[in-house]
Amino acid sequence: MSTLIEPEEHQDLRAAVAAFGRRYGRDYLARVVAEGGYPSELWQEAAKLGYLGVNLPEAYGGGGGGIAELSIVLEELGAAGAPLLMMIVSPAICGTVIARFGTEEQKREWLPALADGSRTMAFGITEPDAGSNSHRITTTARRDGDSGDWLLSGRKVFVSGVDIADATLIVGRTEDARTGSLKPCLFIVPRDAEGFSRRAIDMELHGAEKQFELVLDEVRLPAEALVGDEDAGLLQLFAGLNPERIMTAAFAIGMGRFALARAIEYARERTVFKVPIGAHQAIAHPLAQAHIDLELARLMMQKAAALYDAGDDLGAGEAANMAKYAAGEACVKAVDQSVHTLGGNGLTREFGLATLITASRVARIAPVSREMILNYISHQTLGLPKSY
Repeated sequence: MSTLIEPEEHQDLRAAVAAFGRRYGRDYLARVVAEGGYPSELWQEAAKLGYLGVNLPEAYGGGGGGIAELSIVLEELGAAGAPLLMMIVSPAICGTVIARFGTEEQKREWLPALADGSRTMAFGITEPDAGSNSHRITTTARRDGDSGDWLLSGRKVFVSGVDIADATLIVGRTEDARTGSLKPCLFIVPRDAEGFSRRAIDMELHGAEKQFELVLDEVRLPAEALVGDEDAGLLQLFAGLNPERIMTAAFAIGMGRFALARAIEYARERTVFKVPIGAHQAIAHPLAQAHIDLELARLMMQKAAALYDAGDDLGAGEAANMAKYAAGEACVKAVDQSVHTLGGNGLTREFGLATLITASRVARIAPVSREMILNYISHQTLGLPKSY
């Protein structure tokens, strides 16, 4: 894919990560998933090379870059067939929130460890009865008398990687003393906290990162578990959700590129009649369209990352949603067309495309559905009235 619009340092980063990713590749990740493990070797080496913390402040062991750099890392790992889903969660969401709003103590405790890969953090926001509507979140936190501690109770679902995470950044709600209404707040919950339990969700999607349901039963947390200002919850929450959307776009684009590369290679070599099947427009044109869609999605992802890194949260919100939508659609189409190009071979383990049929749908569904993104653009960008 073209890198002409990227600055030289981004091109260098892209090339380095691509070479690194190829040393692991799809076969490595497939083996780890089949064994029920986690790609720890890939994660640790990526950390050692500075890729995991590229977006975190230099003062706390990071690379001093932004989401633009982190998205390049995830995209290229995906294009090599070895994406790391927890990059969306640990450095992008949790690392960003703590870097922007955490106390000095929280930054010192977490950011260097997130950057060097020695610790990871999960993120819990979705609930059984509160998916896209965050106003229905019922996980609540209340003060425990004079102790200053928080007591956190509630449930979360579809939380990735809790089993490998040292802590989970939980979105809860506290009561506003002035109005009595509930407002969102974020809490760092250690994995071994009393009353904090998890149950694996049985998924048809087979990946290295497992999905969990969490139960928080009067989990006692010290006052310093609260991240940032109690009165700035929405601002802090969106500071993590915009990078999440941008990184999901990177995840999807990388996956689409991997599938498309497999299909192109096959179409160049597979000969049924006189010429390779890639010479036939019925094969070539859909692959060309998939390439165009992925390129366009990447441009919007780059715009979203640039806006976010420049501090334009409002502009980044619109662009991040557009990028996630475009990348999800492009990924699904690229995977589908790649499978069709290979025919029966597209469903074999040898070529590694069949599992992507399910995995590619994740980018359409999570972390927000394409329908809710269309709602957002309808209301926020076009100024149309809400139906809800």
